[in-house]
Amino acid sequence: MPSRLSDLVSSVTWLVTGGSGQVACALAGHGVHVVGRPEFDFDRPEAIEPIFHAVAPELVINAAAYTAVDAAESNEIAALRANRDGPAILARLCALAEIPLIHLSTDYVFDGHKGAPYLETDPVGPLGIYGRSKLDGEQMVMAACPRAIILRTSWVYAATGKNFVRTMLSAATKTDRLRVVADQQGCPTSADDLASAILAIATRITRAGWKDSFAGIFHAAGTGATTWHGFATAIFAEAAKHGMSPPTVAPITTAEWPTPARRQMDSRLDCTKLKAVFGLCLPPWQDSLARVVETIFATRGR
Repeated sequence: MPSRLSDLVSSVTWLVTGGSGQVACALAGHGVHVVGRPEFDFDRPEAIEPIFHAVAPELVINAAAYTAVDAAESNEIAALRANRDGPAILARLCALAEIPLIHLSTDYVFDGHKGAPYLETDPVGPLGIYGRSKLDGEQMVMAACPRAIILRTSWVYAATGKNFVRTMLSAATKTDRLRVVADQQGCPTSADDLASAILAIATRITRAGWKDSFAGIFHAAGTGATTWHGFATAIFAEAAKHGMSPPTVAPITTAEWPTPARRQMDSRLDCTKLKAVFGLCLPPWQDSLARVVETIFATRGR
């Protein structure tokens, strides 16, 4: 075992993968042990087990993933390693240790044709490599680990990292007119809100013990829905409160903004089950957006 693994050992027993990712960063500082590249990397499967045993967790939160939706279309092997094969190894280790695994998944497992918010029991039908790799990961994790909780989320954003909110704000510093797709619907989700839900679930399991009703798939997204155009408009409305002169945001169709990977027209998630089992309901996306934009402007120039 490399000597640097000794640096990973602490009294913390909740292991979080995903390194510098949005959700892992939101979880950091809450009594969890975060690991990421280069020490922990699903591209290096031989590194997974030594780190797992070095930390000896009582619960694992897998927030690591290949999330480049368009790039996945030409990098299927890399997407499968990160979203299927790596999580499968982690799930087997959790099963052997008889500990829970909270695994993050995505709305991209659906085709977007339902016309109403998706339930966990609805048929899946991913449109591209990314969605298929995440669906494969869900299936491998559930098959390998009896104490697996799958949290499907959507449109994740934060005050740091690469996401739609920061992309829009950056673009507005370069142009006074933007074109944003207005015919795709979804549920924007703050990484902070998602992290809070994950911590609440982990805390309940740790304090009260595992229940079989916890196992399976749950939807965990911000309350409410919008289009990308509506999301962008709301972002700039919040930014205007902090002195930004908002650009003109022109609505366009999906056909006017072609991408390598097909996007769902309607990937709204029904999160009723999360509330029924865990008593959790993520805040309205508008409220969370306001907090994130405020944080972005408060930290600019530091």
